[in-house]
Amino acid sequence: MSGHPTSGHTVLAVPVPALDDWVRARTHEYDPAWVSSDPAFVHAHVTVLAPWVPAPDDADLGRVAALLASVPTFEARLGEVDVFPNGLVHLRPEPHGRFAALTGLLAEAYPQHPPYEGRYGAVEPHLSLDQVGPGPTRVGQQVGQRVTVGSVAGDLSGRLPVRTRVDRVDLQWWQADGCRLLHSFPLAAEAVA
Repeated sequence: MSGHPTSGHTVLAVPVPALDDWVRARTHEYDPAWVSSDPAFVHAHVTVLAPWVPAPDDADLGRVAALLASVPTFEARLGEVDVFPNGLVHLRPEPHGRFAALTGLLAEAYPQHPPYEGRYGAVEPHLSLDQVGPGPTRVGQQVGQRVTVGSVAGDLSGRLPVRTRVDRVDLQWWQADGCRLLHSFPLAAEAVA
């Protein structure tokens, strides 16, 4: 991928379009530089593997395409707001095992790029929503309410649970003022025998 900037990172992610407007708006409250101008870029996602290859070439793209072409599409549900010990408020996707299997498949193929650089040990599939704490600020001034699991769950109460068909994995580039979709890898249209 010639001309690919190096100040960001790649993410292989399952997009969740039904929550994109909420995640996009929340991202904008914290730092508008991370809101993509690419209409194909879906902010709301379940990370499969990140950071991935910094500048994937055709061989990398072909390898991921071949791996994911053997994975059947599936229905997912995101409805439980939870928090990790580090304060990251997130949704837990079900079936958990299907998302974990996607991560396992790609992490095994790219052992030099472990999930989250190996910082967290066992990876729990999740869709990031917010961080417990004071909430967004502008020039040192509080903009919103204090963030808790309850406040986030309340904000999403009329929208959950979300059901989505997992039929692709997106290759995203994450960089301030440069988030964009690089490629989409379809999953198998039907169960593979």
